[in-house]
Amino acid sequence: MAGRKQFDVDAALDRAMRVFWQQGYADASVDRLGVATGLGRGSLYGTFGGKDALFRQCLDRYSSIYGARYEQALAAHPDEPVRAVEAFLGVVLDRIADPDVPDGCLVAQSTAQSATLTASSRERVRTLLGQQRARVRGALSASGADAEVIEDLSVFVVAVVQSLAVLSRAGTPDAELRSVVRIAVTTVADTLARAESPTAHGPRKKSFGRTRGAVR
Repeated sequence: MAGRKQFDVDAALDRAMRVFWQQGYADASVDRLGVATGLGRGSLYGTFGGKDALFRQCLDRYSSIYGARYEQALAAHPDEPVRAVEAFLGVVLDRIADPDVPDGCLVAQSTAQSATLTASSRERVRTLLGQQRARVRGALSASGADAEVIEDLSVFVVAVVQSLAVLSRAGTPDAELRSVVRIAVTTVADTLARAESPTAHGPRKKSFGRTRGAVR
């Protein structure tokens, strides 16, 4: 049929996403993207609008894949904010351990290389980080803690996610990454417990669903 694209656009987008994920924006040349996707420059620009537009589409693709997994993990524990955060970080650990995807995180990789991005792409990265914070904030709101505490913890959890991605790219063993997650979950639980206590050293009103040993 005249005008019909003779390739799978989604498959090409997935292959381009891996190039940006592995190489970073600066080193993901149009030639490398062309080899990975099997597209010539004309088709690459005609389909995706150029490298920068393709990069933003890859960010959105990445976010749609992993964002759905994050939301599912958080939603599985609607009244247990600590368990929800633990499940959320468990998805991060599963992604890191998956041998079929590159190390680290495309968003973390892009955040670290913000200086090489265009203004539009930097804004897209900030938007995705904001969405991640919003997901965590929503789960933590079930604790009934003060809004400032919830905001601080949502920033902390997203910072842990970014740190895990960087550490994994540096070859940090899985056991050490899981230790980071255990300490992060404990920090969230203790902070929420203190926020709910009538005094700094008073009795805790509830456990917030804290579990021990769930992240092994």
